[in-house]
Amino acid sequence: MRIHSAERPADGLELIMTEPIISAPDWRHRLVRPAAERVAQWLVRLHISANTLTVTGFLIVVGAAVLIAVQESFWAGIVMLIGSLLDGVDGAVARLTGRANRFGAMLDSVLDRLSEGVVLVALVYVTSADGRPGVAVLAGVTLLFSLMVSYARARAEGLGISCSEGYFTRVERVIVLALGLLTGYIIVALAAVAALSMLTFLQRLYTVWRKAG
Repeated sequence: MRIHSAERPADGLELIMTEPIISAPDWRHRLVRPAAERVAQWLVRLHISANTLTVTGFLIVVGAAVLIAVQESFWAGIVMLIGSLLDGVDGAVARLTGRANRFGAMLDSVLDRLSEGVVLVALVYVTSADGRPGVAVLAGVTLLFSLMVSYARARAEGLGISCSEGYFTRVERVIVLALGLLTGYIIVALAAVAALSMLTFLQRLYTVWRKAG
């Protein structure tokens, strides 16, 4: 799970060249990357590998899911942010050490999807157990469209079509869900993530339609 956009480009055909589009990941990377690089330099001096950070960040988020299941939402939000921040620098560590490779990218993408999944499944479980089936369904819908945002990009780039556009990607999903856990407004957070993820999914479908036309 990565605090920057972690939906990895898929290997495949040469990307179709189209006119540049300014998207959320462009300005977000300009803001986040310098801080991530500084933290990564410190971690490299400690001889911590990128894959270690990826796996550790995922395990920490699993801990956040356990806290959700036992209804410790505030601490779950704290732990979720810690895991996300830790995992957010693994790409920078890989670049600095010259060890960026396809397996590391694959591992990061898979664990990113799993980390989102375990948090939302925990929310489905705890809201169902509390007798709130409507909220459980909302959490399920949130999980569905969160995964579809990432899948739309991966599938498009597997076809050779660049598809990084999207104003509500993984970074925003993590932040909004964590804030919902911290403040207790988890229903509002789930509704926001579900709606905006659906819009981003449709945005990416439109992007592929436009570029493939």
